Amino acid sequence: MSANSNQFSRVRCLIFDLDGTLIDSKLDLALAVNATLEHMGRPPLPHETIYRYVGNGAQMLVQRALGREATPQEAESGLAHFLAYYREHMLDNTVTYPGVREGLELLVDRPMAVLTNKPVRFSNWILEGLGLSRYFRYVYGGNSFEKKKPDPIGVEVLLRDLQLAPRETMMVGDSDVDVRTARNSGIWACGVSYGLGTEGMQAAPPDLMVDSLVELDKHLNHPAA
Repeated sequence: MSANSNQFSRVRCLIFDLDGTLIDSKLDLALAVNATLEHMGRPPLPHETIYRYVGNGAQMLVQRALGREATPQEAESGLAHFLAYYREHMLDNTVTYPGVREGLELLVDRPMAVLTNKPVRFSNWILEGLGLSRYFRYVYGGNSFEKKKPDPIGVEVLLRDLQLAPRETMMVGDSDVDVRTARNSGIWACGVSYGLGTEGMQAAPPDLMVDSLVELDKHLNHPAA
């Protein structure tokens, strides 16, 4: 992970993860998971356990919560209940992380997009509900393509959408899933230290690490040597 910002001077586009990067949604996700477990006659899980399951999409979140012994039918029923519950409660406690709005304002002259493993409709509803939609030209979710992050397909589509080269683009996220997405796509990776998956980034370190999105603009605007 380099501290030399000169290498990022060509970056023109930013692709953001959603949960753990732009929004602190962990409590609403945990409550939805435990509501699903209760509906299925299972005991609740500690919130900290559920937080570790976030990052690979709703289906994987529910499967992990139900455990390996769950049948495909139980997993399908659990996912349906989770999505219905979460749709009604996804903004009960969810907020932007400190510095997100200020950081996006500093970056507003650059094309920005969201690439998340959360279902795209939910992602758009949350962004609209929190007043963030105006910052992003594109929003793609875990069901927008055949494969989810860390598969590079979402980034590849965004590069075509925005007519940009890989080294002009940076992925910003809170987990190794985002770093691996960047690596698989040939783009830069920026990690945030406040999200849900920082432990995983020890094994997959990003090119840049920030404690707040407010810091990102100065790294990108550092003149090349």
